[in-house]
Amino acid sequence: MVAAVRGPVISGWSAVSPYGIGRHAFVEGLRSGRRTAVELDPAEWSGPGEQACLVPGFVIREVLGRKGTRSMDRVTGLAVTAVDRLLREVTGTEPGPASGGEDVALVLGTNTGSAQSMMDLTRDTFVQEKPFYVDPSHFPNTVMNCASGQCAIRYGLRGPNATVAAGRASGLQALHYGRRLLTSGRAGSVLVGAVEEHSAARAWLEHHTRGEDERADGVLLGEGCAVLRLVPADAPDAAAGLAEVVLVESGVAGPEGMEPALTRCVERALRRSGVTPAEVWAVSPSAPAGTAGVAERGVLEALFGEAEPRWVPHPEPIGDTSAAAAAFQVVAVLATAEDAPEASGKVAVITSVDRDGAVACALLRLR
Repeated sequence: MVAAVRGPVISGWSAVSPYGIGRHAFVEGLRSGRRTAVELDPAEWSGPGEQACLVPGFVIREVLGRKGTRSMDRVTGLAVTAVDRLLREVTGTEPGPASGGEDVALVLGTNTGSAQSMMDLTRDTFVQEKPFYVDPSHFPNTVMNCASGQCAIRYGLRGPNATVAAGRASGLQALHYGRRLLTSGRAGSVLVGAVEEHSAARAWLEHHTRGEDERADGVLLGEGCAVLRLVPADAPDAAAGLAEVVLVESGVAGPEGMEPALTRCVERALRRSGVTPAEVWAVSPSAPAGTAGVAERGVLEALFGEAEPRWVPHPEPIGDTSAAAAAFQVVAVLATAEDAPEASGKVAVITSVDRDGAVACALLRLR
């Protein structure tokens, strides 16, 4: 048995999802399980699909105002809005440039940033009269850490600022990064999240890279951003926190396949934390489309089946949220635990697998 070490505490969270904007919209949607898919307007969304799970009514200037949003792309707008809603809950006031502080860090998970912004700028270099006749205000959107940088600038977050890219596992990798910032004393609090946009560019990329098994499942593309606030275990507001981040482990699948890699990752997390399967209240698989999802479920059933945990997968009604999937798993577990008094003191196991080989596992001890 490994000696217990108190990890950082999740003191709050918010989300922008196809259920709506804000924490309450996500909780309501999760409880109802309502469908979020909408028909796409071909004039606005020129991708291969006819339906997608979009954040309802998400027009950046209407949600965030005109100031500082003229050239903001969708992925940045989603991230800024999620951070905005979380800071409103923390401060109780409308957030602004003075909302953050020197010791407030931000770690944001992503896939590539905005594929649409990258492709739009690249296209302009070909179709304009000269390659350098591009709109310079759009160039920052092509950088992977644009969204995290814009969040820091808009809300005065002057602590460490990082972007983590690990496919569907990005949310858990960002959580690991944020946990390390706190345990090493590099920040007083950390905002941790992950974001994904829906766009024609992303839709075409998915269309050409999905395997036959993934296409057969017919999962629609989704979008959104979920953000957590992490504080040290001894912080004044930690006592009222929602969950302790016990440990986050990660790995990469080799030639032997995803199942052995994920099994090793989860077993290593249990061994290092001293958590036993009997302590596990809930298991949250990322449940990707195709054979990867089946394999992930098989690994978790083999490890925790006898404990008969509650299964809390990624909310299927909001679609495939790719880089934001693991972050939505975390907030789905926290929202589900709100209605389950028996979860107090128990552990939730959250796993993520990506078709490119990334695997990750997080252990949360629920309050």
